[in-house]
Amino acid sequence: MRRRQGNGPHYGIRVDGSPLSNPPPFFTIVIPVKDVNGYVRETVSHIRGLKDPDWELIIVPNEDTPSEWNDSRIRLISSGRVGPAAKRDMAAKIAQGEILVFLDDDSFPREDLLTAARPFFSDTAVAAVGGPAITPPEDGFWQRVSGAMFLSRFSGGSPERYFPVGVVREVHDWPSVNLMIRKSDFLAVGGFDSPFWPGEDTKLCLEIVKTGKKILYVPQAVVWHHRRPGFFAHLRQVGAYGLHRGFFAKRFPETSLKLAYFAPSAMVLFILVSVAGMVLGIPVTLKDLLLAGWALYGAALFVAFVQIVRFTGVWVACCAVPFTVGTHVVYGLQFLRGLVLERNLVSRLR
Repeated sequence: MRRRQGNGPHYGIRVDGSPLSNPPPFFTIVIPVKDVNGYVRETVSHIRGLKDPDWELIIVPNEDTPSEWNDSRIRLISSGRVGPAAKRDMAAKIAQGEILVFLDDDSFPREDLLTAARPFFSDTAVAAVGGPAITPPEDGFWQRVSGAMFLSRFSGGSPERYFPVGVVREVHDWPSVNLMIRKSDFLAVGGFDSPFWPGEDTKLCLEIVKTGKKILYVPQAVVWHHRRPGFFAHLRQVGAYGLHRGFFAKRFPETSLKLAYFAPSAMVLFILVSVAGMVLGIPVTLKDLLLAGWALYGAALFVAFVQIVRFTGVWVACCAVPFTVGTHVVYGLQFLRGLVLERNLVSRLR
């Protein structure tokens, strides 16, 4: 394992594609994009400000795009209209770094991201490192509400994915918005090799775990991740995740057949039973059970509010409550659709 630090823009290849005599970088950062937009430009500016300069960057847009940056560490390769998984696989094949760093086009790294992750790759048993993707404080109000909904286990399920929580520990599934993988291990399992989006990272993580290698959660390895601006944009996103997770529950049960993923669907079924009971009339005993169920759900929402307000303040936390209810309903319905109705799921590209 190399311990050297890079010396800035002299690593990688020249703009004309010819190799340089210096050693290759330790990290290859990969960003799949539809096209180069304002978010991508923001991301590149933060990457160029990383404390650890031992990197190259591969951006993968649909069409041939000239580079806007006079930096030999930055390459753009076109992919055609394919999903993020195929774009990442394409970049990985030409990456020069030992560690692949996957980011989304609407995320950007904290300046110490590579510094925080580097020591853990000295252990060859560690194949991957993931960290939280935090909502930037400069995001708009409704974007911050969308992000806040994920900050409690009673609302979003996995707050450690959205805020530094706890200590370094082993995990079995991690989103590719902030995921670093040893290139040799990535290629050994065939890369993403997945037509799915979102959720392509679930298959990859499963294949890594099957090899006996470790995926570590490192709370100090932080990226910032812009959220969807508005209620309905938020619901479209979580609905897509619910659809794929429901399909994965039967396709990849090792990672997705978990009780927590079924909870929103159970809530939807409970709502349907309650509505049917009001319309058709219900026995007193069943009525008491339904009231107890609603009281329990109300208590869970209150706990979620209390947990969220510690991170966001009162107004954002208050607005996160209806976002939570909407998320549970939409995710639950789409999860059932993926679980029961979709025989061969085909992901839609943007």
